[in-house]
Amino acid sequence: MSSSFLLAVGLVLGAGDEPLVTADVVLRGAMLYDGTGAPGVVGDVAIQGDRIVAVGKFRTAGSPRVLDCTGLILTPGFIDLHTHSDYPLQKAPTNANRNYLLQGVTTVVTGNCGAGPVDTAAYFKKLEEIGIGSNVIHQVPHNDVRRKVMGNANRSPTAEELGKMEALVDQGMRDGAWGLATGLIYNPGTYAKTDELIALARVAAKYGGLYASHIRDEGEEIFAALEEIIAIARKAGLRVHISHIKVTGRRNWGKAPEVIAFIKKAQREGIRVTADQYPYPASSTNLAAMTIPARYREGEPKDFLAKLDDPELGPKIRQEMQRLIDERDYGQTLRIASFNPRPQWHGKTLAALAAAEKKSVLDLVLDIQRQGGAQIVSFGMNEDDVRWFMKEKFVATASDGSSMVPGKTVPHPRSYGCFARKIGRYALAEKVIPLEQALRSCNGLPADILELPERGYLKPGYFADLVVFDPKAYRDQATFEQPHQYAVGVKYVFVNGRLAVDDGRFTGTLAGKPLRHPKR
Repeated sequence: MSSSFLLAVGLVLGAGDEPLVTADVVLRGAMLYDGTGAPGVVGDVAIQGDRIVAVGKFRTAGSPRVLDCTGLILTPGFIDLHTHSDYPLQKAPTNANRNYLLQGVTTVVTGNCGAGPVDTAAYFKKLEEIGIGSNVIHQVPHNDVRRKVMGNANRSPTAEELGKMEALVDQGMRDGAWGLATGLIYNPGTYAKTDELIALARVAAKYGGLYASHIRDEGEEIFAALEEIIAIARKAGLRVHISHIKVTGRRNWGKAPEVIAFIKKAQREGIRVTADQYPYPASSTNLAAMTIPARYREGEPKDFLAKLDDPELGPKIRQEMQRLIDERDYGQTLRIASFNPRPQWHGKTLAALAAAEKKSVLDLVLDIQRQGGAQIVSFGMNEDDVRWFMKEKFVATASDGSSMVPGKTVPHPRSYGCFARKIGRYALAEKVIPLEQALRSCNGLPADILELPERGYLKPGYFADLVVFDPKAYRDQATFEQPHQYAVGVKYVFVNGRLAVDDGRFTGTLAGKPLRHPKR
């Protein structure tokens, strides 16, 4: 932020000419990063009610609370474009979203990977009734829309069924959703052809919505998957967003520069395409998505088990599952995050568990599926590729995590540490990217991607969603072995002008609210 910025927001720099403002809270002497990617400058911020009323140099009337922020960084609150907090936010204690607030996240986006509440109005009403710690933006979830109309069917919709899905997307957009989200490796969305996705994306486009996608493949067929999302952008006439961009599988390591070049070519051709990323070399999902080919996941879980018992089909399924397991280092890169029947397995790899149980990894996987399945952490990425993606200015930071509180599971650490890791480790400690770019990837850029008004930037008149942190202390503590550890170093977090974190302590304030799309 330069002197020209301060002048641009109407504040006079001369000591005798500083404007007089009325405020409830004044943050003094912070290093201000405004969300644009500009270098920081020392200045003050004033808050009145739920708004920022002054930035830079000013005088204050009355007796506001004054917070000394000398040596601290102040920046707009972080916006997590990709969470799976849809259901945790609807119940206590996870409705407080403490694990995100302690990272400086003030807004989270739900409906991702095509999963979440289909009824946006009912979802928002529930959030308003229970109270939430952060703001929430929702997307219409394609998988659950399709499931509501067609079940878990491996076929194209009839004209009538497509019409019903279009109506559900339209209703979701009119109720305040910000776009359509798909998860094309998950059931039943994996069975959708591109034409279906284009038709539904066109509905979102009518309202200025975004199309966000866990694309169809992030490994061997990643370029075909990128072609598909670009085709959707062209034919549906809307901007598109690639969720948790990555290249997976050892044979694909090193392809990040090619993926980036592909996206930049589309951008030069006028396609509005962006992406987000969590800064870790491991992903997390359900075990079935990693080990069972999609064509065998149709119907209910009992239908899959019946296919296994078929004398002709069963051996084929086992053979294809074994291939997928082999591609994941024979189960050594798949670690149990949550499996209710055997909590003592949490944090252990499939290979280690199979050896302890004296059975093959394949048989172990089938046993787990017979008992309802498991969540896993998959170590399938390369650190160099992770760094390539984060350097790109069109790549935002997003966790792919969920609101949670410490427990006995061993989930991916991204729910507790994503933003602190990106800024604390990669920008401040290792200087992989400039600090101002890392911060923008967490606030201004996601606001631009969403076309979210009056948030994401440090400007008078904008909502007072702010984070103040100590650059010497702001770090992630969560590890793959011990993930339930809150980030440290955040001093203050304001959500809609109210303190959610005060002097490093979570206040319990539920100041968040559902944010409805303005073009509904």
